[in-house]
Amino acid sequence: MKTSLTVVVVASALWALVAHAADADRLVVAQANTEKAANDSATFSYKPPLRGAPATRVGGGTRSIGARPLTVSVLAPNETGFTTSDKPTIYWYVSEPLNTPVELTLTTTEPLKDAVPPALELMLQPPIAKGVHALRLSDHGVTLKPGVEYQWFVAVVSNPAQRSSDVVAGGAIKRVEPAAYAQDGLWYDAIDQLSQRISANPADQRLRQQRAALLEQVGLREAAAFDLGTIR
Repeated sequence: MKTSLTVVVVASALWALVAHAADADRLVVAQANTEKAANDSATFSYKPPLRGAPATRVGGGTRSIGARPLTVSVLAPNETGFTTSDKPTIYWYVSEPLNTPVELTLTTTEPLKDAVPPALELMLQPPIAKGVHALRLSDHGVTLKPGVEYQWFVAVVSNPAQRSSDVVAGGAIKRVEPAAYAQDGLWYDAIDQLSQRISANPADQRLRQQRAALLEQVGLREAAAFDLGTIR
C-alpha cells in the first residue's frame, strides 16, 4: 500500500511538471504571436491620398561626377507628400561619399514666388558621408504654412562656376490638418517616425527593413538597397 501511494505521488508530480511545461510552451507561443502582431502592426505603408496627382519628384537618377556614378535622391513620394508638422524633418540620400558641397533649398509655390526669396537656402560643406541625411527645418527657423505647397531640392555642386553640372533631386511637401487625411497618406510623418526609430536603435534590422519597404513603395530602390545593405 505504501508503495502504491509513492507511485501515485510520483506520477502526480510528473503530471504536474508536464502540465507546467505545456503551459510554459503555450505562454512562449502566445508571447511570440503577440510580438509578431505588434511588429506587423508597426509596419509602415504609404497610400497616395490623391489619386492621379501630378508628379513633383525630380531627379534621383544616376549621373557621373568625377570618375564614379552618383545617385542623389530626396526621400519623397512621386507626388506632393503631406505632413501634419509645421517644422518637419525631410530626408535625402546620396550613394557615395562627397568631397564637394551640397546645396539645400526650400521654396514656396505661392503666386509671385519668383519675387519671394527661398524659405531656406543652405550650403553643406564636405566631407559628406554616403547614406541617408536629415534636414530639420526647426534647426533653421523655417515654418511651413498650412495648405501651401513647397518644393525642396538637393544639389551636389561639383563645379561652383558651372552650376549646370549640378546633380539635382527634388520633391514637394504640403502641411495639412491632422484630421484631413488618413495616417498612411502622411508620407513625411511616416518616414520621419521611422528614421527617428532607426537613429535611436541603429542595430534594429527590422526597422531598416521597414524603411526599405517604405522606400520601395515609392520607387526609391537605391535608397532602399542602402538600408538593406546595412543589415548583417
